[in-house]
Amino acid sequence: MAKKVLVAYGTTNGSTAEIAEAVAGVLREEGLTAEARAAGSVASAASYDAVVVGGGLYAGRWHRDARRFVRRHGKELAGRPLWLFSSGPLDASAAERDIPPVPWVQKAVVRLDARDHVTFGGCLREGAKGWVARMILRDGKGGDFRDFGRIESWAAGIGRELKSG
Repeated sequence: MAKKVLVAYGTTNGSTAEIAEAVAGVLREEGLTAEARAAGSVASAASYDAVVVGGGLYAGRWHRDARRFVRRHGKELAGRPLWLFSSGPLDASAAERDIPPVPWVQKAVVRLDARDHVTFGGCLREGAKGWVARMILRDGKGGDFRDFGRIESWAAGIGRELKSG
């Protein structure tokens, strides 16, 4: 029977959700049962064999829904394989070097013994919600900095690890 994987995410404008959907898609291609769900919609993580949690970065903080998910389900997460990702830099930095997790996420990595954390580039498009987002766009600093090849490669590694053990 295929392992069941939850890919939970916190997003404001949808780009982190698109990353989560890509991760879940790769995991399904690897033969796992995987679903991407908004972190705030998950009542329990107990029925999953493994969990991936992603959050958009806003002003140096992980998305509130992702933080709440990790706090609310910490006991369940600590008992199963866990991976974390962040999305957010609106430049090429995430593709050029490893960006360490923000402090709250780093504490969660240690506390929950997460197997990995990675930061992917972010995406901010016209029509984004929020005053800060509108200011960033007005200043010409928006765009899509996600590297789906890198995202898919990371997800495939998770799939191989889950299938092998």
